[in-house]
Amino acid sequence: MKYISKMICCLTAGLLLAACSDNIPGGDANYPLTVSTPTASVVRSTSAVLSATATGSAIISRGFVYATHSNPSVDDFRIPVTKKDMQITISSLSKSTTYYVRAYAQTSYQVKYSDEITFTTLSSEPASALDDWEAPDYPDDYRSISTWEQRSEWNLGNVHDPSVVKADDGYYYMYCTDAGFGDPHAGHGHFHCRRSADLVNWEYMGATMPNTPAWVMEKLNEIRAAMGLDASTADPNGYGYWAPCVRKVRAGLYRMYYSIVVPGNINGASSWGERAFIGLMETADPASNNWQDKGFVITNFSDKGLNFNILPTDYANCYFKYNAIDPSFIITPEGEHWLIYGSWHSGFAAVQLNAETGKTIVDPLPNPWGSENEAAYGKRIFTRQNGNRWQASEAPEVIYHDGYYYLFTAFDALDVPYNTRVYRSATVNGTYTGAGLVMTHPYQFSDNQGWVGIAHCAVFSDGGDNWYYASQQRFPADYDTWAANANMLGGIRSIQWTSNGWPVVMPERYAAVPEVAISKDDIVGTWEHIDLSYSYGDMKTSVTMTFAANGTILDGPWKNAQWSFDPSTNTLTANGVELKVQRECDWEASPRKHTIVYSGIGNDKTYWGKKK
Repeated sequence: MKYISKMICCLTAGLLLAACSDNIPGGDANYPLTVSTPTASVVRSTSAVLSATATGSAIISRGFVYATHSNPSVDDFRIPVTKKDMQITISSLSKSTTYYVRAYAQTSYQVKYSDEITFTTLSSEPASALDDWEAPDYPDDYRSISTWEQRSEWNLGNVHDPSVVKADDGYYYMYCTDAGFGDPHAGHGHFHCRRSADLVNWEYMGATMPNTPAWVMEKLNEIRAAMGLDASTADPNGYGYWAPCVRKVRAGLYRMYYSIVVPGNINGASSWGERAFIGLMETADPASNNWQDKGFVITNFSDKGLNFNILPTDYANCYFKYNAIDPSFIITPEGEHWLIYGSWHSGFAAVQLNAETGKTIVDPLPNPWGSENEAAYGKRIFTRQNGNRWQASEAPEVIYHDGYYYLFTAFDALDVPYNTRVYRSATVNGTYTGAGLVMTHPYQFSDNQGWVGIAHCAVFSDGGDNWYYASQQRFPADYDTWAANANMLGGIRSIQWTSNGWPVVMPERYAAVPEVAISKDDIVGTWEHIDLSYSYGDMKTSVTMTFAANGTILDGPWKNAQWSFDPSTNTLTANGVELKVQRECDWEASPRKHTIVYSGIGNDKTYWGKKK
């Protein structure tokens, strides 16, 4: 991206100690600092470029602080920059808003601030902003840079089951399952992190868990002893390290819930598979990538008592009711903390947490079997189908938006059929209802091989009104005669909300295309249109539709239907279907370019489109 320079944090506890005062006795004399007044340029509707210099000895951090009030400090939004000649783009700003900015430099003794400046973001982007925009140039097929030695080049390569949180330093931090093309993470720790200032360019940061915590085997054997079984000897190198979920709890506290799956069977080859665990880590500062493990949170619950000798192929009757993987953590507007978890088996459970400890309200938990103990492990809030525990639904992700809790879930097998559905509830612990609208599905625009496996998502916001969907995406099974399903490329997509409160995911990946106003004239022309309604294992391909200037559709499945456009809400109504419209990158074009896309819902179907 033009104007964006690389940013690397170098923060210590001294920042918090020094932030209370600009001057500490002896500090200026021993460690003189010079911080110039910043300038703001290339001011857009949601971004601006800041420049300044900060020089002196013993500097441990320098950068910019900004807020919507005067005299911002390091307790407000803080963007660290490494070079003394600082230049950085701040993004995710609000439109038509005045911001106050100071540059800063910090030693162990003081924080020195520059004079203050202000700038006001635009209400909309000028058309010239599209000329300044540069399309991302990283490859979709990242096999040539997939090895561990090339991790600094990955960007969104080797991303699987992501979780994304925006931290106080302005960065987005992403954490993932240990998986990638060629298994590059093996031997390098677990739950790897990368971060981005703009959701486009991602910097690899490393593992958050260097070694498997000892509590996993200890807790497993404690449960096995209570079941009357011998101790397990499973090798931690064979564990599965899956699906972390990271959230900000408050300033200075972030929590990660993670899954560890133990291989093998409960009691030999003729019994059901071994259990999984959800654990907890915490950090005060995601930029440090230093997480402290807090141990066991929850494990699989069974309603079959000690009748664990169920054949591992008896899928519809599996031993566990709740599977302790795929955690999703949410803090309600009332301040309650909840963990939603589960995969396949009988559905998803919600269990309330102690806000102070991050552990379950009932702590310690009773034995994970027996009807008398089930309530401690949660309440079932969703099932895809009753009477069948092998129901191909997993990866619950719950967020709150405008009066409802939304449950995003992955359906079907983790390859070509994988797709995302959404349900909602007025309460966090359900029950979640709705038509199970398809959010993502295997698809193909005309100038591309298409994408499959777009599910197991993270849903997050920029702290304001902009929402995003993140997941892996994979090449079709027959792509280039190689193991396409192992190509785990991360994809960030924008979410828009329809007039009746349902989310829709945009078809093209987010690329920070300037939000230049869209007019009715921009809609006129030829589009690629996809009916994204569910079809197991099929790739939905695009067809052509032409929107004429007189408000009619000339060809395609909606031929002779009428269309209209409301620029105040970026809503295109075509054939009676409400479609949300925005500018995005045409990733299929060569070279890549900006275009306009739509996503909408009508007649319980989802539709995607892209202007050619």
